[in-house]
Amino acid sequence: MSDANGMSDENGTSDENGTSRETDNDITVVHVMRHGEVANPDGVLYGRLPGYHLSELGRRMADRVAEHLSERDVTHVVASPLERARETAEPIAKAHGLDLATDERLIEAENIFQGKTFGVGDGALRQPGNWKHLVNPFRPSWGEPYVDQVVRMMSALSTAKDRARGHEAVVVSHQLPIWIVRSYVERRRLWHDPRKRQCTLASLTTFTFRGDRIVSVGYTEPARDLVPAHLLAGAKPVKGKDKAFGA
Repeated sequence: MSDANGMSDENGTSDENGTSRETDNDITVVHVMRHGEVANPDGVLYGRLPGYHLSELGRRMADRVAEHLSERDVTHVVASPLERARETAEPIAKAHGLDLATDERLIEAENIFQGKTFGVGDGALRQPGNWKHLVNPFRPSWGEPYVDQVVRMMSALSTAKDRARGHEAVVVSHQLPIWIVRSYVERRRLWHDPRKRQCTLASLTTFTFRGDRIVSVGYTEPARDLVPAHLLAGAKPVKGKDKAFGA
């Protein structure tokens, strides 16, 4: 990330052709939201599979965040192409009278275990044939490389920032890509314990840009009281209750 060329003072500047440019003092806020709870009765890691929609509780979470953001200066709303992300974004776009955009770069991370159960004490990890996919947690060997997720998410955030320049944008994505791009911005290692991600359902990870530079990162949980306790960040896994990891 770097400053745009030609920026000089608070009131903006012009290039040699007289075209106005944004300055380094322009503040743009990009809220990156994780979608709400998904209806997943079979408890599979749904990943990028189509057909997984918000549960009734998930819709309540989406409405709660829309209400939370209703007085904010939101001028752009964009979501991953997956149904659960778009359904989460729709109330926010409607509250601000905006069309909902779609960005493929916001999609869930690829995962070899997609479509399989992935709970505590059961599921795919009990099958020896799957162990070969777990040899390198630093890459990770079971799915889309962390670095690739950083590249596409940073690009998507940059586009959202440009679309909402001087205002606010809401970007709806998925837990792992959100956590990875936040870790990159905050200069943490990308490999991590999934149980310790601070990215609860319907949470907002907020990136504040000054010009084209990220100057701060915030985190809020407007729908925290609606999130089941075992799905909150840092909660201990509970057998039979935490299979829906396709976030």
